[in-house]
Amino acid sequence: MNLSAPPPRCWAEIDLAALSRNLERIRAALPRPMRYIAVVKADAYGHGLPEAAAALQRVAPDLFAVANVAEAIALRQVEADRPILLLSPVLPAEDGFLATHRLTSSISSPEEVGRFAAAAQAAGRPLPVQLKIDTGMGRAGVWHEAAVGLYRQITASPHLRLEGVFTHFANADADPAFTAEQRRRFLAVLGTAGVPRAASFLVHADNSAGLESLAATGPFNAVRIGLLQFGVLPHPASPSAAVGVQPVFSLRTRVGLVKALPKGADVSYGRTHTLRRNSMIAILCAGYGDGLPRAASNRGQVLIRGQRCPILGRVTMDMTIVDVTDLPGVAAGEEVVLVGRQAAEEISLGEWSVWADTIPWEFLCSITKRVPRIYSPAPAG
Repeated sequence: MNLSAPPPRCWAEIDLAALSRNLERIRAALPRPMRYIAVVKADAYGHGLPEAAAALQRVAPDLFAVANVAEAIALRQVEADRPILLLSPVLPAEDGFLATHRLTSSISSPEEVGRFAAAAQAAGRPLPVQLKIDTGMGRAGVWHEAAVGLYRQITASPHLRLEGVFTHFANADADPAFTAEQRRRFLAVLGTAGVPRAASFLVHADNSAGLESLAATGPFNAVRIGLLQFGVLPHPASPSAAVGVQPVFSLRTRVGLVKALPKGADVSYGRTHTLRRNSMIAILCAGYGDGLPRAASNRGQVLIRGQRCPILGRVTMDMTIVDVTDLPGVAAGEEVVLVGRQAAEEISLGEWSVWADTIPWEFLCSITKRVPRIYSPAPAG
């Protein structure tokens, strides 16, 4: 017995081979010559930034995108050459890092033009930037009615090198009419501004959810892919399912204790579940301290021996209680699948999202650091 470290009580398994295959399949499904922007923000959606980026590197996305400077610096330790696009605003205190780490910032305001031009002057070379246009998201980006003026301000600066223009859809997976309107606004800006039609100048609007309305013609020559490369569909009925991506992430825990409780006993905090029969319950070694959503209390399910077992009562910080009355002989130490496949059954991220009234994005990003990520095949080095 190895007593140097205890085995994990709750762990995530990351299939890097599936991640690489997913990128290849998505790229094959894109109209040519569409550029692939691999989005790996938020620690690669909880999968682990260094490991995921290294796996994606081997099938060569055209560039990477992250949320902020700190993520970009971490990515530069793995990715030495490809461009890295910052999708979120850069703080003034971070301007000096842009040149040092060869980062491409997005620009949303005239104030940023001045700041980045000053940073470029200090570095002694122009900085690459992309113009972000708000066509209805109401978040980062210059409002589309003011975008032409900002475009001309950027292109007039000798210290900035404009390498692309992009927008972000607000509801691509559920509102095709508004997505079409956002696309129309974006194209109107491009036409008025006289944006160049060149392979080296990136024009992008679509992400994983937007692929189903992807414009194969016109000025679009790049697409931003995040969750889909990790095998997660934007929504269950998404046409993106035709790409044939495979899940990369699974989440597992163990049974910590099995005990009998009589009919009428209450289960967990708040007494939100009362047993309707004499029951055997299993206490699992995972809770919201590991990332399981508390909102899935009394709604979620897990797999034990390939059979679904319902969650009873509230999910607590370190433990979750499930009903194993109909599964005789369950014992402490048995493996439990929270997300993933066991025997012929599977529980998906989409199911957890329904149970918790959330989205797969949030679930993945909520898995905490006390949950070790176990990679297969093991990363090189």
